[in-house]
Amino acid sequence: MKLSKESLLALLALAAIAVHLVLRFGLHAVAHVHGIPAHDFPLLVALLVGGAPLLFGLLRNLINRDFSSDLLAGMSIITALLLGQYLAGTLVVLMLAGGQALEAYAVRSASSVLQALAKRMPTKAHRKQDGGMLDIALDAIAVNDLLVVFPHEICPVDGVVVEGHGSMDESYLTGEPYVMSKAPGALVLSGAINGQAALTIRAEKRAVDSRYAKIMQVMRESEQGRPHLRRLADQLGTIYTPVAVGIALLAWAVSGESTRFLAVLVVATPCPLLIAIPVAIIGSVALAARRGIIIKDPAVFEKIGTCATAMFDKTGTLTYGQPKLTEVLPAAGFSKDELLTMVASLERYSRHPLAAAILEAAQASGLSLVDAAEVGERPGEGLSGMIHGRRVQVTSRKKLTAQQPAFASVIPPLPGGMECVILVDSAYAGACHFRDEPRPEGLPFIRHLASRHHIPRVLLVSGDRESEVRYLADKVGITEIYASQSPEQKLALVRAETQKANTVFLGDGINDAPALTAATVGIAFGQGSDITAEAAGAVILDSSLQRVDELLHIGRRMRRIALQSAIGGMVLSVIGMLAAAAGLLSPVAGAITQEIIDVLAVANALRVAFPPRVLSDY
Repeated sequence: MKLSKESLLALLALAAIAVHLVLRFGLHAVAHVHGIPAHDFPLLVALLVGGAPLLFGLLRNLINRDFSSDLLAGMSIITALLLGQYLAGTLVVLMLAGGQALEAYAVRSASSVLQALAKRMPTKAHRKQDGGMLDIALDAIAVNDLLVVFPHEICPVDGVVVEGHGSMDESYLTGEPYVMSKAPGALVLSGAINGQAALTIRAEKRAVDSRYAKIMQVMRESEQGRPHLRRLADQLGTIYTPVAVGIALLAWAVSGESTRFLAVLVVATPCPLLIAIPVAIIGSVALAARRGIIIKDPAVFEKIGTCATAMFDKTGTLTYGQPKLTEVLPAAGFSKDELLTMVASLERYSRHPLAAAILEAAQASGLSLVDAAEVGERPGEGLSGMIHGRRVQVTSRKKLTAQQPAFASVIPPLPGGMECVILVDSAYAGACHFRDEPRPEGLPFIRHLASRHHIPRVLLVSGDRESEVRYLADKVGITEIYASQSPEQKLALVRAETQKANTVFLGDGINDAPALTAATVGIAFGQGSDITAEAAGAVILDSSLQRVDELLHIGRRMRRIALQSAIGGMVLSVIGMLAAAAGLLSPVAGAITQEIIDVLAVANALRVAFPPRVLSDY
């Protein structure tokens, strides 16, 4: 296993201390080189090699007038070098390098959920070429390449099926627990697991632009993000640093002993700030991941507890996002079963949210589906295909009447809910009506937001008609609604509300991306959403309101424990500084004392990674 730079520096400091102790207490005669005892040379090497990067950073901070907590560590190393207290200085290097190594390890561990997904991706693809097949690297795939996906292989890129009939398991990507049938014209996603039949697909994106690559990008960004609570350590440090330096200077001035100045600085080395807060953050990221909550921006934990307004998109958040077919209205010349059979036979190749409802209704009616050919589903055109030699098209009222206004007088009015319109050979054949029912836990959850999480204002924001939005709002106890909102209108509304108070916006992560970005905290629901949506700070994979409540509690608990660790460690350090100023602690004893404080602070911070007995209380 490859060690990080921080781990190597920590090992170097530890080895130097061990060699120093052997040379110092294991040999009777002590040699000197240029007045420096030989047993101090390993420490001097560790100080120079390990302390140099920190000192360069210290100089940069001073130039930028940044007087953060890191300055104390740098001052301790410089003072240790000047006073010949090499053991104390090396202990400071060990504390800092060990703490940074611990933080880096925690980051890697917290992202293990997404790293496991990364390991699933194939390293090559099978491209059709010159009548044969050639294995190529993923980055060599070009748009419009014809690729063969063998049975049980993982699809390498986003594309469209051109040959073969089969199925793919897309649950890793969409959260849907069922396999999707695939036929010529059907879309396929990178990362999906192919079924038992080989499929030939045409690549519509390069591997780097496909769904799976975007997930890996999320993983890297979540590792590299520097949350606000980490910056809070620097803010606390601006108070802590001058206090520590003041105590050290006063101790030197009163006692006349420069070693007391060093002892105070060593005790003051702010590892509770530098280590405990990041450990608390990373532990919370790991806990959230185990609960099916992917944290893309760890600053969510700090900000979510400050939100006073919650804004919900309608579909998939307070509803299940799983509409049910409530009515089939065939036109003259068609029966309900005939129309439903044609639509279901076509919809089994679609990923549209209404497709599952149609298939469920067809199965409940005992209908036998038929083969479809030339299946296509292009944006703005709806779903179409050939069934028994007839062209069947499933589209929306809005799209159809925009292209052919004459149909507006033919389609019966919609009393409420959602619908799809069916054309057979370009003639109106009927319509299907649907309704997405509210989650039964919606009402208690909305009440819970005000009573438990101090979010008194809740808005329901949707692109649906007012009658549908009002129907849901009455069911879940929301009085303030905004209906028929376009993405641009949602964005303007969120911006306006965020200027008044911090907001949390919950949506499906696709159409709501602008609003998710504008809110103080954006939460995307995984069911029917793209977890690669760059807008959201957190993704709820199983679309559960209980998971939202857990996220709120995890954030509050993380902030409490992080501040406990940081401020508690600072208080203990101040007590240690006063003892060092009084001459009760030598520099080496001060370093050991600080190590004990560090262990206590980090141990407390690690508590966040272990779930409490109750993580949700509504």
